[in-house]
Amino acid sequence: MSGPLQGLRVLDMTRILAGPTCTQLLGDLGADVVKIERPGEGDDTRRWGPPYVRNADGSDSDASAYFLSSNRNKRSLSIDMAHPEGQALIRRLAETADFAVENFKVGGLAKFGLDYFGLKQVKPDLIYCSITGFGQDGPYAPRAGYDYLAQGMGGMMSLTGEADGKPMKIGVGIADVMCGMYASVALLAALHHRERTGQGQYIDLALLDTQVAWLINEGLNYLTSGVVPHRRGTEHANIVPYNVLPAADGHFILAVGNDRQFQRFAQFAGAPELASDLRFLTNSLRVANREAIYEILPKLTVTKTLDQWIDGLAALGVPSGPVNTLDRVFADPQVLHRGMKVEVPYPGSETGSVSLIGNPIRFSETPVGYDRPPPHVGQHSDEVLAELGLDAAEIARLRDQGVV
Repeated sequence: MSGPLQGLRVLDMTRILAGPTCTQLLGDLGADVVKIERPGEGDDTRRWGPPYVRNADGSDSDASAYFLSSNRNKRSLSIDMAHPEGQALIRRLAETADFAVENFKVGGLAKFGLDYFGLKQVKPDLIYCSITGFGQDGPYAPRAGYDYLAQGMGGMMSLTGEADGKPMKIGVGIADVMCGMYASVALLAALHHRERTGQGQYIDLALLDTQVAWLINEGLNYLTSGVVPHRRGTEHANIVPYNVLPAADGHFILAVGNDRQFQRFAQFAGAPELASDLRFLTNSLRVANREAIYEILPKLTVTKTLDQWIDGLAALGVPSGPVNTLDRVFADPQVLHRGMKVEVPYPGSETGSVSLIGNPIRFSETPVGYDRPPPHVGQHSDEVLAELGLDAAEIARLRDQGVV
């Protein structure tokens, strides 16, 4: 593996999305991630399809597109952790690990001796991260937690959707993804602490906590004013005009960030009087008079085409853009130039490779690598077990007994 985290090992006991997002990011940065999976079944998301990667014979493989999204740069070790010998193998692996990450229910791994306190006995400086729906304590701690629940309970759905429509979740599992990103930051901070002090530690992350944390400006709007924010569709709570508007041949995003941009927009729109209108002189006034300005703007914006608005406003430094479907996203020249679509070899597949979404981090000295495609269940079991000192006969015995 290449990257700035080369030489670190991650014991990955995660599945679904929040945990795998965290460990994939660590793998992208060069860590050796060993993913523990159930023999014969693997991560639940392997079956969250279609679509699936096609085998060379045209049949479905054990890798759904969902699984591919968060499991590259990992090695798969299939172990039955309910079996005492399986537990012993994971403890041996923990002795070689810097990080352990899991997202079982609260107490789910304690019965196997694979929780923080169990693994700390064999690796005192281990950095161990648990990701759950509601955290390790509090009245909701025993509950199962899911992204959808976090978006609802954490307030995000109350802010998403049309003003007169029902609450809406965001189109992807963003609470899971953000929780995974917070987890990766926490692990790296704990690593820095360990390098200074020699101490490992336990990290407790919850989907609900992280969802509340990234309410950001709307959360502070409420805490500052005491007024509960409501859904505004594609509008912005604190900036106007900042909305989807009609053009002659479609819709475009107008994202005016300051008063100078508004003046340039008004001039280009052929309505310079807007910039001198006492109701719209400043952003604060435009926010206070949003209904009035949004009554006026659509009548102006329908007079030009999408290309005229986007090209013309870009030349003036006024932010605007199209609302792309995903086919347009992954054909966009900027997206392609930045490497946000990558092709990774995938032996045995129908095409010999898979398309993945690239990592957005750009390092000048230690670039992100795509060294390993998402693995098949147990693909690296023999390899990892041999590294732990097991010989071929012992591995064969464990396989015969269903331990691996």
